[in-house]
Amino acid sequence: MAEWRMLHHISLAVTDLERSAAFYDASLATLGYVRVWANTSAVGYGSPGCADRFAIKLRPAPVPAPAPGFHLAFSAPSRYGVVQFHQAALGNGGQNNGAPGLRANYGENYFAAFVLDPDGYQIEVVNDDPT
Repeated sequence: MAEWRMLHHISLAVTDLERSAAFYDASLATLGYVRVWANTSAVGYGSPGCADRFAIKLRPAPVPAPAPGFHLAFSAPSRYGVVQFHQAALGNGGQNNGAPGLRANYGENYFAAFVLDPDGYQIEVVNDDPT
């Protein structure tokens, strides 16, 4: 039986679309995702030739990042993908919130990294495949 998608898509409000798009363009490219659409107020990301699954939307007023406890986790195809995402994020306006590494408290093979995006959203990238 095929797994049903729990989430169809998600979007985040951002205060500077160009800055956030540069961050997500670089970071998500390491996972194989691209801009699938864009306009002057939003950018949608997904697999090439497919619909968006993640979008950023301009909200010029201050956008408070959610309180600790909320985070968005992207799935990486490999541990190396986790490292690549983390490096790209830090090189494009992200802040380190947890270097790439095993997180045994989450699972035996749980390899993840954590960053804060330019608006302060907590972003995780994870691969939990056995090596």
